[in-house]
Amino acid sequence: MQNYNPYENMLNTLDVAAERLGYTRNDYEVLRHPERELKVAVPLQLDNGEVRVYEGYRCQHSTLRGSAKGGLRFHPDSDENEVRALAAWMTIKNAIANIPYGGGKGGIKVDPKTLNPRELERLTRNFVRRIAPIIGVNTDVPAPDVNTNAQIMSWIADEYSTLKGEWSPGIVTGKPIEVGGSLGRNEATGRGCLIALQCYLAKKGLDIKNMTVAVQGFGNVGSVGARLIAEAGAKVVAIGDVAVNLYNPNGLDVEKAYEYANSHGRSLVGYSEPGMTTISGQELLTQDVDILYLAALENQLNKDNMENVRAKIILEGANGPTTNDADKYFFEKGIDIIPDVLANGGGVVVSYYEWVQNKAGFYWSLEEVNERLTKNMQNSFEAVWQMQQKYNVAPRLAAYMVALERLVIETTLRGYNC
Repeated sequence: MQNYNPYENMLNTLDVAAERLGYTRNDYEVLRHPERELKVAVPLQLDNGEVRVYEGYRCQHSTLRGSAKGGLRFHPDSDENEVRALAAWMTIKNAIANIPYGGGKGGIKVDPKTLNPRELERLTRNFVRRIAPIIGVNTDVPAPDVNTNAQIMSWIADEYSTLKGEWSPGIVTGKPIEVGGSLGRNEATGRGCLIALQCYLAKKGLDIKNMTVAVQGFGNVGSVGARLIAEAGAKVVAIGDVAVNLYNPNGLDVEKAYEYANSHGRSLVGYSEPGMTTISGQELLTQDVDILYLAALENQLNKDNMENVRAKIILEGANGPTTNDADKYFFEKGIDIIPDVLANGGGVVVSYYEWVQNKAGFYWSLEEVNERLTKNMQNSFEAVWQMQQKYNVAPRLAAYMVALERLVIETTLRGYNC
């Protein structure tokens, strides 16, 4: 969609949430504006000697509840509005999860597939040097996002530690276990989506074993979530990534597809199994399934395609995949959404656990991590559900209302508006 501004999308929902709670603009005006934004020029000398300069960003939307927290994405379409919206969503998400973090986000406007590993490492380290003045273990803690991973987090931790003169693993989360990562972090976002879905189905008296699912996006969030949802008994009939979309009415072998993608650069290109056909990206979004699991990018369901969606439940593993127009349409049509700021919160919850373990120098078992994650997601879902029932509002609006209420209370108690 032309001229789509995700930050304006966020602000519109925030304003409606405030109105339903009876707040005035004075109560939350500070939350409508990012606290700090940094735009940097990141130089890189390629192996062939050519020098390029990339735009980099870091936005700290709020540190009201604690350190700014949010991922870094390396993507050619990244810009200030996208990063600003993602940072604000992190503020909302962390408040819903009730963890002591604010919201931050960042990235570089680059297609990492055009760089070899040596060039990607140099670009990452140069970016860290540019944003080092505003990040810190107790001020702003990055994490993986689109096109970034545990290896990139390792480079960030090492570069930042070199600048500070001491090993500082808590500067980022989503690291490999060997350099201070947490057990369960790799699966946390996808697992959190499953837990949120299970909470919803329990409220509705539905059995996941009777559900059919289409999955858009097969990166970490999509592939892990699809695998866990399939293990729970659902039939996954469609999966897709940026290059190919696959369909099998009898159900796909998600475990096999997961293993294939992980061994082929996170890509489904070339994957095959009996009974499978290829479909378009729009055909995947409009499959006649019980659950549409969105795990790609923003703005996937909008006024151009919303009327063609036939799923009964939309599970948002991605950030901002549904526009306000589509959100309103689905609510009126009785299509339930388990919103991003609730559903994909498992990643930041276990990132918080990783950060806590780094600061304490004491590490938990996988069972402890998953048990704590499950309890947190259940509590978060229940808070949103109760808000939804009390005010008879759409799930996303209820989620924003839960977050805003907590943020305004803390703003008032601290005198944050002064």
